[in-house]
Amino acid sequence: MSNTSEPIKEYDVRELIPIDRHTMLLEVFKNLPTGESFTFINDHDPLPLFYEFRSIHGDVVGWEYQNRGGREWKVKVTRLEDSIGREFNEISTMMDLRKVEKKDWKHVIFHRYGMMKEGDVMEIVAAENTEEIYGTFIMKFEGQFRWVYKKKEEGEVVVHLTKTVKSGLGDDGFMVVNEFDVRPYTPTERHEIFYKAFADIKPGEAFILINDHDPKPLYYQMEAESKEPFRWEYLEEGPEVWKVRVIKVKG
Repeated sequence: MSNTSEPIKEYDVRELIPIDRHTMLLEVFKNLPTGESFTFINDHDPLPLFYEFRSIHGDVVGWEYQNRGGREWKVKVTRLEDSIGREFNEISTMMDLRKVEKKDWKHVIFHRYGMMKEGDVMEIVAAENTEEIYGTFIMKFEGQFRWVYKKKEEGEVVVHLTKTVKSGLGDDGFMVVNEFDVRPYTPTERHEIFYKAFADIKPGEAFILINDHDPKPLYYQMEAESKEPFRWEYLEEGPEVWKVRVIKVKG
């Protein structure tokens, strides 16, 4: 059990790109003794990571929000029982949708897919049909992924989802490393989140911005002020949801 005289370790992962956050925290949990905890600070709701923990380690993950909202989400993670986490050979990660609330299915799958590199494979496990998710991938990423059923039986569906190509910048490609839904924030906070997101990515990386109106003024402001080249691609254009991919161009 935890030694209460020792402080719980805390990790501020906001300076890391999202895939490195997941990799580091999964490793921390893997080595965490039963009954012990750690906390981490993130710049958005890390719910997809919770589901990734549960998919890999099972129902042994205690997850307690200590702060919600803004750019400081703080979570206490506790190992409730011993477990042997899933070891990966042919795949890069997995999402067991049987452990995910159905309303969160698309959010967690697309969030994790956005971090994947070319050639990475996500194993998706579900107790029911996944055709709706597949249909959305066809609409948004046709020609950029491979979807292979490893098992398709009543009560159990297993899919290997492979990101097959980089897209958007010719041979160099780009990697989406984060997604920001700024709709809950004030206009001033939205601008701050946007500029911080762009400053944090490296050339060849991208982030996705979700807004409740066309964020074109931000584009014009960036075009006038940015000293780093970028690309601005609309993925969804209203009327209620606007989604933009912003890429920091190499060279």
